[in-house]
Amino acid sequence: MTQVIEIDDSRFEETVLKADGPVLVDFSAAWCGPCKKLEPVVHEIARDYDGRLKVVKVDVDRSPQAAARFAVLSVPTVLLFHRGEVKDQAIGLVAKRVLTGMVDKVL
Repeated sequence: MTQVIEIDDSRFEETVLKADGPVLVDFSAAWCGPCKKLEPVVHEIARDYDGRLKVVKVDVDRSPQAAARFAVLSVPTVLLFHRGEVKDQAIGLVAKRVLTGMVDKVL
């Protein structure tokens, strides 16, 4: 079963930007209520797309450089990367179908 990979600024480039396939990145924070509600959805997506999608979680308080680099101003923000570029984004607590729709467009 694919896990959601928790990374920080030091691993962002290697894990996300240099990845071969699409990467869904959940920018969140420990103090964020909507982030906690989105977390099980992100884990479901990691399971549903096992082997086709890498799913990563970034805590904006512990990784301010990645958040600033991609202008993440509120959490949760989910960015979909493919070949090092942002292909889509969702801001706030969104339905699973919004995120799966983003992913399906690049697969």
